[in-house]
Amino acid sequence: MSPSVQPPPHKTPPPSAPQTPATPTISTASTTQTSITQAVLPWVRRLAWTCLFGGTAVAAALGGALVATMVPLPDSVRTEANAPLNVAGMWQTGFRYQVTRPVNLLIMGVDLPEPGQAETDNLFTGRSDVMLLVRVSPEDGTVDLLSIPRDTQVNIPGEGIAKINHANLAGGPELVAATVQTNLGPVPIDRYVRVSTGALRELVDLLGGVEVNVPQRMVYQDVTQGLNIDLESGWQTLNGNQAEQFARFRSDGNGDIGRVQRQQMLMKALRERLTHPTVIPRLPQMMRVMMSHVDTNLTLEEILALANVGMEIDPNNLRMVMLPGRFSSPEEYIASYWILDPVATQQVMNNFFELDSVALLSNRENQAVTSLPIAVQNASGESRVAREVANYLRGEGFRNVYVIGDWSSELQRTQVIAQRGDVDSAELMTSILNLGRVAVESTGDLQSELTIRVGRDWLMRSPDIQ
Repeated sequence: MSPSVQPPPHKTPPPSAPQTPATPTISTASTTQTSITQAVLPWVRRLAWTCLFGGTAVAAALGGALVATMVPLPDSVRTEANAPLNVAGMWQTGFRYQVTRPVNLLIMGVDLPEPGQAETDNLFTGRSDVMLLVRVSPEDGTVDLLSIPRDTQVNIPGEGIAKINHANLAGGPELVAATVQTNLGPVPIDRYVRVSTGALRELVDLLGGVEVNVPQRMVYQDVTQGLNIDLESGWQTLNGNQAEQFARFRSDGNGDIGRVQRQQMLMKALRERLTHPTVIPRLPQMMRVMMSHVDTNLTLEEILALANVGMEIDPNNLRMVMLPGRFSSPEEYIASYWILDPVATQQVMNNFFELDSVALLSNRENQAVTSLPIAVQNASGESRVAREVANYLRGEGFRNVYVIGDWSSELQRTQVIAQRGDVDSAELMTSILNLGRVAVESTGDLQSELTIRVGRDWLMRSPDIQ
């Protein structure tokens, strides 16, 4: 058993779901409805967090936590009295395993090695199409998620310079972990999860679709990859095939990086869908299908413990960032790479994975907030607003403020996006603007530290902000 998982405390196990209560109870419609609601809500929350850890690649990664609640547990996980838990017992007592320290998970969505190779032995041996480094911190009540673009240029031990997506094909999860540690810093990687092609499509269909705002018309075809992308712009409910199209589209000028941003958008949409009560009846079938797409070295105890943490974490405490960097130029390399920014990467690793004591380069703690690159994006429906906010910030002493194209839909509340995870600067910005909320995700402008997505609340600002 992993040292990060603490067994349940010694206590008398619950009875095995008796058919008739031992003592009489008052049975009224309202009481029954309340009881059902109290029983179902933890399941909804557990489901949302179980599937949330990766959205596009991780939708099924921790699905075993739910499978475990539907079947008797193996002997190694039974209670002190060796009585298997059943669904009713889980509803009453919750998961009784605990994560006692921060846990780092390496999560990959894997393509088939060659077209048509769908045999079980080949499902997880291809190149990684999605790569996430996830930190679950039970004491802080946070989940930090770092998206690593598949085209990131790295030194793969024993292989040399290549794209990071080649590491799984060359040596499996062990080589991927070694590659991450060699290039990003000596971050401990406790466990891995690999999810095969097809997981996202099947999950979304089982959920009955997912509502997404497609920011632009998406049309692309690649016969060699079997891709035929054709999506209209605007808010719509995507089925599994369409969600996969949305996640894999790369022809927006930002290549793989734009795709990472859309994957983060899809994760948020999946989280919202997974909290809907109509998901519950589909739960058993969904978990059976999802687990056929998963390869992991997480034990059942560890999955239960992580699910227990997920039940306690506020969904607003999910923080998503992308590995900072830039596109390579044709003059540098024939292949297209994402070249990581070593200083900004170290800052992200320090902030989210606690590598302060093993800093690779001097960090940017002393950089003035007023010199940070800040993008301003209109999402209010009023064309003048972005320039108003930019001018206001310049008047407050910010020297590197610029306006970008409008967001694809209106927002009621302004978002200050910590594009590279600089939460402190984002919170300071909300104070200066006297409005908005912080969003730790990488859906803002790629060149920015902060992207201010201005909502309609700016139009209602106090008179002293002009």
